[in-house]
Amino acid sequence: MSQYVAPARNLQAFTCPHCGVYAHQRWTPLYNGKGEFALPVGELAASMCVHCKLLAVWHGDIPLYPHASIAPLPSEDMPEDVAADYCEARDILALSPRSSAALLRLALQKLCVHLGEKGENINHDIGQLVEKGLSPQIQQAMDSVRVIGNNAVHPGELDMRDNYDIALRIFSLLNIVVQEMITRPREIAELYGNLPQSQRDAIEKRDA
Repeated sequence: MSQYVAPARNLQAFTCPHCGVYAHQRWTPLYNGKGEFALPVGELAASMCVHCKLLAVWHGDIPLYPHASIAPLPSEDMPEDVAADYCEARDILALSPRSSAALLRLALQKLCVHLGEKGENINHDIGQLVEKGLSPQIQQAMDSVRVIGNNAVHPGELDMRDNYDIALRIFSLLNIVVQEMITRPREIAELYGNLPQSQRDAIEKRDA
């Protein structure tokens, strides 16, 4: 299975929202007519997948047709209840960046539970994780999702009603948190668990 590459304006190859195949894309502006008097229509453009030959229509960096999110897919290790909110946020990103950011905040709140916290107050949960040794980079990623999501729900200094770019970027932040807090520990534990028992006993004796 080929790796998913999110569609993006003027990207020469990505995963087609029609056929789901990673393929080269041909781009063209959209015109208001034919012939020498035709003029480009604002920021409208179309990309054509060379695999299925179907068109996607764009306004600036936002895909209008088909209705397919350009946000990254959730990490494979993202817990199911967290991924459900994440995917819902993907589905509505183009329609409402504000609602999308609010859902990602909710996804983060649920993720905190899987990381051993209460999930009642995200700010407190992140503080508890910092006390347990959370890296500054992951703390910043989590606080970014939290603050942006809060501004989507409550009036604040950051207006999320039309802030598509910021909403899009915090999808990757949530995946980074899952990668660092769930995926990497799992991979290390699996590799360590495959060491010979005698070697693990010797390590435990050394560290006793």
